[in-house]
Amino acid sequence: MIRVLENAKRLYALKRNQKLPAYKRYIFDDLHRSPAKITAIYGSRGIGKTTTLMQLLQRSDLPESSKLYISCDHAMFQDVSLFEFVDEFSKKGGELICIDEVHEALNFEQELKSIYDFLDIKVYFTGSSALHLTSPDFARRYSMYHLYPLSLREYLELTLDISLQPYNLETVLEDHENIASEIIQNLPDKKILKFYTAFLKTGAYPFYFEDQSKYVDRMIETMNMILYTDLSRLFSIQPDKIDTLKKLLLAICVSKPLELSIEKLSSTVGITKTTLYKYISYLHDAELIRHITHEGKRFAAIKRPDKLYLAHTNLFGALCLNSDAGTIRETYFAANVAAKHTLHYLDRGDFLVDEKYTVEIGGKNKSFGQIRDIPNSYVIADDLEVGFGNKIPLWLFGFLY
Repeated sequence: MIRVLENAKRLYALKRNQKLPAYKRYIFDDLHRSPAKITAIYGSRGIGKTTTLMQLLQRSDLPESSKLYISCDHAMFQDVSLFEFVDEFSKKGGELICIDEVHEALNFEQELKSIYDFLDIKVYFTGSSALHLTSPDFARRYSMYHLYPLSLREYLELTLDISLQPYNLETVLEDHENIASEIIQNLPDKKILKFYTAFLKTGAYPFYFEDQSKYVDRMIETMNMILYTDLSRLFSIQPDKIDTLKKLLLAICVSKPLELSIEKLSSTVGITKTTLYKYISYLHDAELIRHITHEGKRFAAIKRPDKLYLAHTNLFGALCLNSDAGTIRETYFAANVAAKHTLHYLDRGDFLVDEKYTVEIGGKNKSFGQIRDIPNSYVIADDLEVGFGNKIPLWLFGFLY
């Protein structure tokens, strides 16, 4: 174990020599201030979890000898007990350890529980989006932070090197005209829609800013890693079944949400309905798709089809060439709002948010006809810079985090 620790310290020294981005994701300050003994960061691959760990280590005032970064997907940790390794580091003066890709470690849940119960050391760890669902005990024992893909706000900050504040949903609904005008005034050329249009296709993953020409290739690689590594390991999916998951993603990409009945989808993909429900759950947990149920299902087992979306709009470019404009709009709205709010779909209107707000999504000429007499209802309009009354620009929902 001492030899493994020595190698881990050598690799950490090498990683410290790599230049870190100055930009910090929206949850960084909360993570840094977290008083929890063990803090988890979970989310999809490629969204900046590793960078965030290195930034936390960099921000720490502890001496370098007392802190460490490891990645459990490294070969040297293949047959190593995570608890025994962290115990060895703690005995040698370790006070802070950042553990990347924890779901790659053997029996990682039990190992983390033992670290929590027996060792006096502060731990940050990252894992797959599906990690938090494998054990309800996680939520009770650790401080859990969900890191989502870049928002439009973060994309603008990185692209333009400016600072823009986020707004909560209620503030956006009540004061959207002033907020939109203020944001636009902060942009160098006072034009928001060109950035929003570009962001629908690129920029949700931070690696976009490393090499823009290879962005789609990197997205495809990231999806394959999620499918072949994360889901395969966490849910014991056989490699020959991964092609079925890919077919399911493609079917969602080329279809409108309500065209995807379970019967039609199971026939298209070539699996039973039971298996299909299971695979939908896996892809939802892995943040490749978003599964939204009808609002009536809150109260009874109403037989209504579920809506299936890709997790965010950038995935369309990696999966299919042709996609429906209305589906892209709804996907953008759902991706941003679902980060902090509940979503159901409706018969009148497109979404019910937090069981309170009804929203209808469309182009800039979308009317209130379908939802006119519904309390707390709003039209969310695409291709609109600044809204008025209960008509709000769609791009503005990229400022919720």
